[in-house]
Amino acid sequence: MTHELKKIVKAYEQAAANNIKCVLATVVALDGSSYRRPGVRMLLQEDGKMVGAVSGGCVEKEVFLQAASVFKSKVAKVMTYDGRYRLGCEGILYILLEYFEPNAIFLETFWSTIKNRKNFLIESYFQKEHLEDVTFGSVFKFEDQTQPLQNSFSQKADNLIFSHTLNPCFKMIIIGAEHDAVQLCGYASMTGWEVTVVANPKEGKTLTDFPGATDFLNTDPETLRLNVDKQTAVVLMTHSYVKDLQYLISLKNERPAYFGLLGPARRREKLFDDLIERFPNVSEEFIAQIHGPAGIAVGAETPQEIAVSVVAEILSVTNKVQPILLKEKSGRIHA
Repeated sequence: MTHELKKIVKAYEQAAANNIKCVLATVVALDGSSYRRPGVRMLLQEDGKMVGAVSGGCVEKEVFLQAASVFKSKVAKVMTYDGRYRLGCEGILYILLEYFEPNAIFLETFWSTIKNRKNFLIESYFQKEHLEDVTFGSVFKFEDQTQPLQNSFSQKADNLIFSHTLNPCFKMIIIGAEHDAVQLCGYASMTGWEVTVVANPKEGKTLTDFPGATDFLNTDPETLRLNVDKQTAVVLMTHSYVKDLQYLISLKNERPAYFGLLGPARRREKLFDDLIERFPNVSEEFIAQIHGPAGIAVGAETPQEIAVSVVAEILSVTNKVQPILLKEKSGRIHA
């Protein structure tokens, strides 16, 4: 959800530059089921523009109507939306609406936190009833400071608290620059991931060749330096056996959240054999973490279908969920 909040803050900065008032809507509680869960947010602009969504699209108009009073009074309110009679979700949403006008310190700290890939906490104070109250509102807790969205915010002891920890944006590193890498880049970007593409300098590619990518590295395997953490997926797909082996060697000490290797199982085993022959002490943990062939078996054939398959496997691995047909899943869709 961090990537959605990034879009919201960017949209606010553009709106503020044009003197357009904004309201932040946050789903803070849910009774029953809904299309999306607590923690989703959207930005409402007084000119009618909306960024993000708190449902599948059926609630947003009502949210905008309810935000009218907040645009005028700047006093936060909770609205309830009972979907049992209007939606197929059969749940009641509790949505906190608060005037959104973060100060310069907040914005500087927010973007610094995003850039440095740090966690942060948002605490939202509310009651589960349709009500305006000056004690409703959200507080952002960064590593070294706390920032309420409203300077006038005052906490009340009996308010409910929705606590939401946001991790750094998920990042995908694609090593390879062929057509299928372009497709994977596009699908990963649409998923909200930050995408870095790594290509050999001899390939003559640039960032503009990969729509959706946030970063591009023209580097040989020997000089490759990556910032890999537990919010990072790496997919190796150069289509060159020699290059794959060279990049594999340079990454042998990395432990990303997901490591995928494109190509058939025989090619994978040959790569592992050559890697171990050159580096007998390479850890078993490194070998075991690699998903090769990358992707979930869904009958994918085209580069686009393969990209969907790989993205699906990354979601499965990082969410620690065994992929099955939802119709065969007992109980609720979401835990």
